[in-house]
Amino acid sequence: MDNMFRLMGSEEFSDRRRCIWVNGPVIIGAGPSGLATAACLHEQGVPFVVLERADCIASLWQRRTYDRIKLHLPKNVCQLPKMPFPENYPEYPTKRQFIDYLESYANRFDISPQFNECVQSARYDEVSGLWRIKTTTTSSIAGSEMEYICRWLVVATGENAERVVPEIDGLTTKFEGEVIHSCEYKSGEKYRGKSVLVVGCGNSGMEVSLDLANHNANPSMVVRSSVHVLPREIFGKATFEISMMLMKWLPLWLVDKLLLILAWLILGNLTKYGVKRPNMGPMELKVVTGKTPVLDIGAIEKIKSGDVDVVPGIKRFYRNHVEFVDGQRLNLDAVVLATGYRSNVPSWLQENDLFSKNGFPKSAFPNAWKGKSGLYAAGFTRKGLAGASADAVDIAQDIGNVWREDSKIHKMRSRVVYRRCISLA
Repeated sequence: MDNMFRLMGSEEFSDRRRCIWVNGPVIIGAGPSGLATAACLHEQGVPFVVLERADCIASLWQRRTYDRIKLHLPKNVCQLPKMPFPENYPEYPTKRQFIDYLESYANRFDISPQFNECVQSARYDEVSGLWRIKTTTTSSIAGSEMEYICRWLVVATGENAERVVPEIDGLTTKFEGEVIHSCEYKSGEKYRGKSVLVVGCGNSGMEVSLDLANHNANPSMVVRSSVHVLPREIFGKATFEISMMLMKWLPLWLVDKLLLILAWLILGNLTKYGVKRPNMGPMELKVVTGKTPVLDIGAIEKIKSGDVDVVPGIKRFYRNHVEFVDGQRLNLDAVVLATGYRSNVPSWLQENDLFSKNGFPKSAFPNAWKGKSGLYAAGFTRKGLAGASADAVDIAQDIGNVWREDSKIHKMRSRVVYRRCISLA
């Protein structure tokens, strides 16, 4: 606390009305990672503050996902710590069900984020030994600035904080049709009968293409490079669970070999449809690069039937059509950029130990959750909700240990002071 008074006495903190001391960690981000960390801290008896730039929890799910989306993995590997999904939920919960689960989760563990708080910067003050987080409140018309001061900082803004929009010749300068990112896409209903180009062939690109086809649009999907596509289930069991089980007993190369054989038996040879597999196996690629295989939920059948057309890389856009690298052209009404997301941590966190320039921790899982000076990272493992949950448990345990030790010391000091007061009396 001496450090705190020294900090508050500096000229930079002359306006005390805008400075808030947090008696515990500040968690930046109210998505699943931030909620999981807050819940685990709550169970440890540690107070906290959650800052969220949006006006709701899990804004990615509530504001930036399409209507048909479901969890790609079974619910038993997606539940957050301390609270399983309701038993009546299906194996792959819907968007609405997952949001309801997260809202119930926040209520159960008394998590009340400070909404509309956009973090501008966060840095560690060497003099005081405390973190200083500057935010702008976006809820008011004029906006207001705030500074939070704390001993621990948990970065839980996630791997998908900002959309990635590639620069493609003519897309913004010549093309006159609609251009949106997949985070703005809701349903294919408005595109019925229209020619739509989906740029990207990951899980989002495949699902958007499937949804467009189901709504009788004319989707074409850009497959510029190789991609692994696996069935979501193999013989009635989740492919993810099968791969995790196999990896406990078999070498990685053999697991990949078995998965590719099973995928070929179920999905067939996709090369003739324009979908080529990488040379590296799906699980090895995931471990080395963090790139997740696509789990097919029906898009491949649409590709085989011709309802979804696979096209090569883009050369340039014109007023109402696109030219591909192989010279063919396609008239278009709209473009959906399923080009993914990125971390935004480097834009506001002033630190060079835990995070690299790409916004991800420098260390690999399971050692990516803890940095120096009370800095933590939750949900940057590239292992989905299971990885975020593991981070949350580790972070809360680490902070909780220090919190309880400090509490013991404080109680001992209080007892000594009390005894001295009694003796003097």
